[in-house]
Amino acid sequence: MILVTGGAGFIGANFVLDWLRTTDAPVVNLDKLTYAGNLENLASLADDPRHLFVRGDIRDRALVDRLLARHKPRAIVHFAAESHVDRSIHGPDAFIRTNIEGTYTLLEAARAHWSALPDAEKNVFRFHHVSTDEVYGSLAPEAAPFAETHPYAPNSPYAASKAAADHLARAWFHTYGLPVLTSNCSNNYGPFHFPEKLIPLTITNALAGKPLPIYGDGQHIRDWLYVGDHCAAIRRILAAGAPGETYNVGGRNEMSNLAIVERVCALLDRECPRADGVSYATQVVHVRDRPGHDRRYAIDARKIERELGWRPAETFETGIEKTVRWYLAHADWARNAQGNASREWTRRQSGDDIQENREKSSETQQGKAT
Repeated sequence: MILVTGGAGFIGANFVLDWLRTTDAPVVNLDKLTYAGNLENLASLADDPRHLFVRGDIRDRALVDRLLARHKPRAIVHFAAESHVDRSIHGPDAFIRTNIEGTYTLLEAARAHWSALPDAEKNVFRFHHVSTDEVYGSLAPEAAPFAETHPYAPNSPYAASKAAADHLARAWFHTYGLPVLTSNCSNNYGPFHFPEKLIPLTITNALAGKPLPIYGDGQHIRDWLYVGDHCAAIRRILAAGAPGETYNVGGRNEMSNLAIVERVCALLDRECPRADGVSYATQVVHVRDRPGHDRRYAIDARKIERELGWRPAETFETGIEKTVRWYLAHADWARNAQGNASREWTRRQSGDDIQENREKSSETQQGKAT
């Protein structure tokens, strides 16, 4: 038995599905079902007795204590987090509560549970904290990728809240001996990705005939990791990772946001062309850059490759083709995931900037004409 937090979200749901495909160990899945949590992600497990879903908040210490006492998991895999940078800029409170206070609550509950275990069970128990490369800040174009020893320099409320959670996890290992594992991953993509993020937003907006907003010049670079590869890395870290260690997990796919959108558009042109024969890329609109936007992230994953033998199985080409085809085959899921609140959020974040961009473009054209 393992306890997974945030197992109805994007990465968490993929991990639960992957775990139950590859092992017989049951899962207790604790998720608050905020806007990004979606039970449709877990629909295939509706009749699977190995999966127990519990709706609840990771800050609810009494609930976490009851789950640990009742199910006695051999590991906690902690995905639950607020994770959207734009949302953290406009409303950081939820990020402080979930990412910092929630992680603290889980660590304390895990410490109490672990301390009371018999030695044999104590020795195999693990607390896996899943984090992000954004804690390291921004890289210059020529700088080496983030290694596990790279100093922390978070630049958004989201990144700062995850950095704080990382530090708490580290402290609970060094102070109390809790067998903590930490992984810092690069940008994930794949099935069940909530449609406010770059790749699924591009797919859903393109198919709906809407503008495809890109921040600034579109040259912000990220390392892209297929979510299935990330799940395999977490399983490997749980199986063989050393307590107290951090493992960076990346896909070896550094690409600019503009290149990502152009590649998605090219795949859609091939797989589901527009009726008028025009490329989806004509829907691209550059919008005002967001505050404090990190220019580049890149992951040095040599430690997990060297020590644990993990490597990504997907290239970006194979992973993005799988992703685009999944969204084409699951249009209903994407529509349902984009509830009214999410659609309003996306409209507020991109609509005004798109309109402003169009007005500026019109003014420029008028100026040229005169």
